[in-house]
Amino acid sequence: MDESAETGVSIASTGFTADGALACELAIERAFVDDPDVTIVLRDAGDRPLWGARLRDLRDVAWLPRGRYALGSAPIAQALRAAAVVVDIDVRRRVAGQSRAILSQRVPTAALAQTVAARSHAAAGLALEACPGTTPIGQLSWTRDHGDWFHRHFDHAARTVSGYMLGDHALLQGRILDVGCGDGITDLGLALHCEPELLVGIDPFGGFRNLPRIMAENHIPADAIPACLQFATEDGNNLPYPDDSFDVVISWGSLEHIAGGHAPCLKQIRRVLRDGGLLFAHPGLYYSNLGHHLGEFSSEPFVHLRRGPEDLRQLVMSKEPQRIDRSGHVATSAEYWQWYQELNKITVGSFEQEMRALGFEPWRVALRTEPVIEYTPEILHYPMQDLATAELYTSWWNRKPRR
Repeated sequence: MDESAETGVSIASTGFTADGALACELAIERAFVDDPDVTIVLRDAGDRPLWGARLRDLRDVAWLPRGRYALGSAPIAQALRAAAVVVDIDVRRRVAGQSRAILSQRVPTAALAQTVAARSHAAAGLALEACPGTTPIGQLSWTRDHGDWFHRHFDHAARTVSGYMLGDHALLQGRILDVGCGDGITDLGLALHCEPELLVGIDPFGGFRNLPRIMAENHIPADAIPACLQFATEDGNNLPYPDDSFDVVISWGSLEHIAGGHAPCLKQIRRVLRDGGLLFAHPGLYYSNLGHHLGEFSSEPFVHLRRGPEDLRQLVMSKEPQRIDRSGHVATSAEYWQWYQELNKITVGSFEQEMRALGFEPWRVALRTEPVIEYTPEILHYPMQDLATAELYTSWWNRKPRR
């Protein structure tokens, strides 16, 4: 059976380099492989392992697009190479935290090429590099730092939601709704990582229409978009879905932006989320040093609490922002000012009270805090928790009353 025909992944060649390192070439014909891992083991005539190495022991490879990739080991002792009879090569990936086999291949050592090209290798484990004609590894988003917009929303946010806060729960393979999906980058990451039955991202501004362009700019083939992923320009306060339509609902940095208040949206989320379903919510905290969303105009700590409304308006309307990469969206100063004025003044305490009152049961919570707060007269009267808590990540069980 040709496994590669089903998985879109195959081993193009395997052999030893001149210095005794084992090298193989991995061919990926499918558009995208999320969270791949490779293990190579040399075995003797009794099927006992003589030597082995695993890619994940060397580095966390978040994803690989279509192409060819060279894997190289450290040099293997001649005695081990001489005793080896077969090489086992296993390629796996994780889907919602569960390991899934992609390819398992056994190659007799007699069939190994002895003249493969030398590849860079590590002292332990396996090194990975792109072959000529394939996008270099260093250009893929998971190798960038946290200052990169795409990395934060595609790699970091998708993993934070699915693994860190929702525990790779089996519900993630059901029906998911993202309320306030923005450009759709995180939804794409979740859809590829979890392979749900359905993932619907909604946002009234329609920024998800830019997703194909954003993907191309970040070396993800257009055909990597899975069939389960859909988008719509719906309003979170009026969700057009029947009761109990979804197993999971997520909201990353959107609740604070709902004009007129987020309470109606939370009620709608509770309605469309099934009993026993999971909600992930990461609301912006208004009184934090991040909550004002004006960092592109000023680095002054708590600028929104230190300055009056007219001073802030003048700052926004008269200054060109130091724009961060927002995947191509260039907002006007008037838009920035409108968004600031519409912010909901969410705090940790108020959000917890709202969620409990609605019938949500907390499952996980994570806080990111400021290292230190320097009090000045303008902020003396604000609660310590509200100033010191930079970010709030939560997950909740939806507990509906029995009928």
